Formats: sequence, structure tokens, C-alpha cells
Amino acid sequence: MDKESVKLTSNIEGKVIVITGASSGLGEATARLLAKQGARLVLGARRHDRLQALAADLGLGEEAIVKTDVTRLADVQRLVDQALALHGRVDVLINNAGLMPSSMLENLHIDEWDRMIDVNIKGVLYGIGAALPVMKQQKSGHIINVSSVAGHKVGPGGTVYAATKHAVRVISEGLRQEVKPYNIRTTIISPGAVATELIETITDPVIAENMRKTYQNAIPADSFAHTVAFAISQPEDVDINEILFRPTSQAY
Repeated sequence: MDKESVKLTSNIEGKVIVITGASSGLGEATARLLAKQGARLVLGARRHDRLQALAADLGLGEEAIVKTDVTRLADVQRLVDQALALHGRVDVLINNAGLMPSSMLENLHIDEWDRMIDVNIKGVLYGIGAALPVMKQQKSGHIINVSSVAGHKVGPGGTVYAATKHAVRVISEGLRQEVKPYNIRTTIISPGAVATELIETITDPVIAENMRKTYQNAIPADSFAHTVAFAISQPEDVDINEILFRPTSQAY
């Protein structure tokens, strides 16, 4: 490992990092990479059995995982409180949990609209609400919110999902401006087609088939993990506010 790589890793080592949606996909890949770089992790997700398996792989104790439904403020608060109880601080919160059950508006999949709004928007707000008081008191911290390419552009069938991911960017930019007095950093990460279980949440067969074509050349979830590590590893006076990345072959 060269000197610059050691320096960047040292900016992650020992940091207390909380990740939502950590049981698979982007969250799992990020947990695995940050664990290798010496972070102290506290992981949340709805699927407790998957969290337990991940924790065992990473050599984490049961106390480092919390069953978390991000649509419930109490769950997210409990996750952040657990990190505080274990380590006395929270350095980074990664609001990663998300859903993408895309469909044409005319099909009126209203339950799916509600679920996306609850997870993709309220879940981010609840994460901020739980972590911000801790970080304000510390006068330091880093909140990373996960948007999407769909947070920058919209296509047929992706209207509600894109709306939620646009909202994440708006929330993040407002947060960035508000937390300047407290030395808190903020980052929006907008992935393109990355190989995860996200497209499996699409119930509309036509949209699902079209999305599978888009994801044929999806890049590994590790690509997201390395992007997160890049943002976290910067010197404390450097605030990486937004990263948009795609597979080289992705036109959308």
C-alpha cells in the first residue's frame, strides 16, 4: 500500500460509522470495505438474520447490529443510540436504505408510492433527525445520503422513484447549508446501474424487464463502497458534497 493509500485509510480507521440498509447490496458492500479499513461499525436493517450473518463475517458482536425499519423513527433513533452507547460518538451516518418499485403512474400502484416515500424520503429524514443532535454536540460528523442517477433525471415508469431521489438531493443540500456552524460534512452519492437487489423490488413486469436491460452491464456494489470510502477519507477540512457515477456503458 502506497503512502497516499495509507493516509486515506487512516482517516477512516477508528471512525464510528452507522449504516442503514446494511443487510445486502450497497450497504453490505460498504460495511465490508469499511471494516477492512478499521472503522467501528454499527449496522441496521430490517432483515436481522442477514445482519447476523454479516456481523459474523466481519467479526462484529451482536451488539453492533440493530434490527431497523427506517420508516419508524424510534428504530432509527435506537440504531444511532446504540452506536453512541458502544463508542461514545457517531462520526458518520450512511442513509442507504432504499426501494425502487417503479411503475407507470396510470397503473396506480399507490401502496408502492407510499412505501417509496416512507423509505426513501422519511427514512433519510429520520436518520438525520437521529444523528444531527449528536453531531452538533460533537461539533463534527458526516452524513452521507444515497440518491441515484434518477435523482438527476426522470424517465417513464420512474416518476415517483425519481421524485424521492430528487428529494434526497434537496434535503441534503439544505442540510449542507444548515450544518456549517457545527463542522458537519454532507455527501450525496448518486449511483447508476449497480448490481444489487434493488430491481427485485419492481412488481410491474414491463418496467422490470426494461430495468433488467439497463442493469445488464451493472457494475459491482464495491464501486459504491469505494465511492463512500473516498468521501469519508478526505481530510476534515474537505467536504465532498456530491458524487454521481455510472457504468461506463450506461447512457441513461
